[in-house]
Amino acid sequence: MVTGKRERCVLTSVIETEVDILKRHIDVLKTLRNNQPMGIIKLSEITGYPQHMVRYSLRILEQDRLIEPSPQGAVTTDKVDETLTLLKTTLERIKTTAEELIKLI
Repeated sequence: MVTGKRERCVLTSVIETEVDILKRHIDVLKTLRNNQPMGIIKLSEITGYPQHMVRYSLRILEQDRLIEPSPQGAVTTDKVDETLTLLKTTLERIKTTAEELIKLI
């Protein structure tokens, strides 16, 4: 028995991993939005994610132009609300598909 980890099957392991990463990106983004400006160390302390994971999330968020660096630490851009709305719509679509798949099983 493996402790501390969810049981995963090969069919769903990739999507579960990606959902975990997406959740972390959203946690980091929302934490930053509520406490900006902020650096990696403080974000790691508040979110509980290791610094290397926060650093990766910040890199992805910056590539998506949701955050930008400042002398005091990372800050969010004006794209955040629009992107979170789009993300919510996308996740609702995925939820509907998942519910359809559950019915097939």
